[in-house]
Amino acid sequence: MSALTVLAPPADQFRAPTPDELFNLPPIIPGVEWFTKPVLLALLSSLIVIGLCWAAFANPKVVPRGVQNVVEYGYMFVRDQIARPFLGKDADRWMGLLVTLFFLVLVWNVMGVIPVLQFPVASHIAFPAVLAISIYVLKVYLGMKHQGAVGYFKNMMFPPGLPKFIYFLLAPIEFLSNLIIAPFTHAVRLFANMFAGHMLLAFFSMVGFWFLFEQLTPLGAPLGVLGVIMTIILTGFEMFIQFLQAFLFAMLAAMYIGGSLHPEH
Repeated sequence: MSALTVLAPPADQFRAPTPDELFNLPPIIPGVEWFTKPVLLALLSSLIVIGLCWAAFANPKVVPRGVQNVVEYGYMFVRDQIARPFLGKDADRWMGLLVTLFFLVLVWNVMGVIPVLQFPVASHIAFPAVLAISIYVLKVYLGMKHQGAVGYFKNMMFPPGLPKFIYFLLAPIEFLSNLIIAPFTHAVRLFANMFAGHMLLAFFSMVGFWFLFEQLTPLGAPLGVLGVIMTIILTGFEMFIQFLQAFLFAMLAAMYIGGSLHPEH
């Protein structure tokens, strides 16, 4: 008998879900290893965002109604709360990118609380990493284009007005912060929140299902009820976090682009 068999809980005892079970999903089509549920949901999310924007703006009305009204509210939110504070007069030029980022990340996240789907795409690090790396490349490109290669790194590592001896400490910190830590945290912040939220929801929903349906007992029923209550509360909280993370991801993208376009700020 293997050590794993000895350590495994009996079949009639509750066992908490593991990250491997929740996130290491099998391929949907046998033999096509890359085509898993997260990939399918990511493709579906892209189609949803494209469909929403097409339905809203393909034939816009002077007085918006229905889908156009909803998407315009989202557009104005991104413009007023994300683009203009960091991009100023250049905000309109970058609205297409920022609106796409906001809605795509939001739909990725909301997938985690939609029945049947129930998986936040951003809880797989590869997806937020691709977006973060794309913003990072754009940030560096714009910085070099508008400031020159030397000027970009000079403005980044040697801000004016400081004593020269401070630069020995500040320059490497600024280099690491802007070119290594910033893109890493941009992706990991979104990933970690979605990963942890999905784990908590899965745990409490399994507690409720196990003690109320699988193994209903007088002593276990209160735990099952607690699991259901916590699942409902955490679902509401998770929806707020999902919106907040979409906002933060798009806001950081605007901040990085604005820093490359306007180094004086």
